Amino acid sequence: MRFKAIESVQERFGQVQGLPSNGKSTTKLSEYFGSYVFNQQSMREYLSEDSFKAVMQAINKGRKIDRNLADQIASGMKAWALSKGATHYTHWFQPLTGATAEKHDAFYEPRADGLVIENFDGGQLVQQEPDASSFPSGGIRNTFEARGYTAWDPTSHAFVVNFKGGGGTLCIPTVFVSYTGEALDYKTPLLKALDILDKAATGVCNYFDRSVTSVTATLGVEQEYFLVDEAMFYARPDLVLTGRTLFGHRPAKGQQLDDHYFGSIPERAFEFMQDFEKE
Repeated sequence: MRFKAIESVQERFGQVQGLPSNGKSTTKLSEYFGSYVFNQQSMREYLSEDSFKAVMQAINKGRKIDRNLADQIASGMKAWALSKGATHYTHWFQPLTGATAEKHDAFYEPRADGLVIENFDGGQLVQQEPDASSFPSGGIRNTFEARGYTAWDPTSHAFVVNFKGGGGTLCIPTVFVSYTGEALDYKTPLLKALDILDKAATGVCNYFDRSVTSVTATLGVEQEYFLVDEAMFYARPDLVLTGRTLFGHRPAKGQQLDDHYFGSIPERAFEFMQDFEKE
């Protein structure tokens, strides 16, 4: 299997990905970066002044959003998503499975006359009720008590994912909790930890500067990663089953790879990096 994997790797060549088209011969990164994200720029364009302020206060100060304003925000978000080719929406969350989860619904609702209408209101934006019985819960409840809720997290921007065959999905980042309030995802504990850290750090800062009102914690992206060809990956049962190396010989040169540290980037690796950055 390994020899066939090596043969397959040798036959692979990098694929150059073109830049997103905007009607120009050249495109700057700044012209398409975040173009499918409902960020502040998109909010200013599609939301009213009151709706925009409500979202920003929810993000920066944790304030609740009024239901009437939630309807306005949902309407603006829907209009933006439709302009990006979205036909469905989903509450996007991170359950305890180690992967993301999505429950898709269409923007379109049937009418009495047999036609359809695009509909998406504040209730659909703020909360959904997916079946929680199929997700890990640590045994905190019985199966017949498995109702769960997803709730919109405005601190993470919504985004649209389009598909090659046409159509797209508006992904709304949410938290996932049980009907009794226990966290069933990885994001809820993170948000709670950030809130506690904000209060504790702000208290410390106030000893030196009374004007400090909040502290925002940030986390940098890991700067090192390993690229493994798909054929080589599937030739390693340990990588497939556990996602990490469990057996194998130590390389003759050691794992530091200091012989080509800061060296030139192989063509396939460079094209992967370009494709990733464009995406």
